[in-house]
Amino acid sequence: MSQNTKITPTLKENLLKYDDLIVTKTDLKGNITYCNECFLNISELEEKEVLNQPHSLIRHPDMPKAVFQILWNTLNEGNEFFGIVKNLSTSGNHYWVFANITPSFDESGKTIGYFSARRKANNALVKIMDNLYKKMVQEEKRHNDNNRAIEASTQILNNFIDEQGVSYNEYLISFT
Repeated sequence: MSQNTKITPTLKENLLKYDDLIVTKTDLKGNITYCNECFLNISELEEKEVLNQPHSLIRHPDMPKAVFQILWNTLNEGNEFFGIVKNLSTSGNHYWVFANITPSFDESGKTIGYFSARRKANNALVKIMDNLYKKMVQEEKRHNDNNRAIEASTQILNNFIDEQGVSYNEYLISFT
């Protein structure tokens, strides 16, 4: 599967088991340099199809662009990112994960890539985030300007988190 391959999403879900752990490593541009067997199985890919390919290869169109903007902003600040992500397999099926992505550093402290560990997302949290993401994607589609679309979508997420009375990370972690 290449970045240009168009996959039509289905309504079917590939289910992770409670003890499944998806692991990937990427370079600074987000190209996959390592993936474990669990990643290959759930995404229905072969290693030769993913190595040196952008991690966005598995991005589901239901995911708001704003989430990935927040992800990259967080990583570029040298911080770890937590998030609920809906991914796309090669068959068009989806799978939800609770993602933790951290910068990888060399001996001098320079960021050399990223390490991602993902596991089964809490079902109650998936329902909440799925509804929120639908609103965010709908808002993004209302705007012709990509920057404005992401800004408006991010505001929906920020308003939701403000209503919870805790930080974004605290909210997500409260479901683990």
